Amino acid sequence: MSALPSYAMGTGHLHAGDLARSIPLIPRNLALGFLTAYRAVISPVYGDVCAYYPSCSAYAVGAVQQHGALKGAALSAWRILRCNPWSKGGVDDVRPHDHFRHDLTARGFVVPSRKD
Repeated sequence: MSALPSYAMGTGHLHAGDLARSIPLIPRNLALGFLTAYRAVISPVYGDVCAYYPSCSAYAVGAVQQHGALKGAALSAWRILRCNPWSKGGVDDVRPHDHFRHDLTARGFVVPSRKD
């Protein structure tokens, strides 16, 4: 079982020729590494307490993947503020980035897309 939701995983690979193109993705992937560790270690302790679907941590993974570390963190913080005992809850998916041009690996990290 993976600590990531199924929509957050892909089939992309990081190729040696793409190392220079992947440098701007390092902050995003560091945040994703932290979120993956959180979902594997800390999240199971709390159980299913989120009023929304997907859970706040799964939402954070999708937000960081789609929008980057800074905007993804801001979207995740706003979601956590909305997730409280007085909220109605429900389905609240991450709005996809209009021009998402990257691939996702099987572990949920973001890599440059291949043009070939």
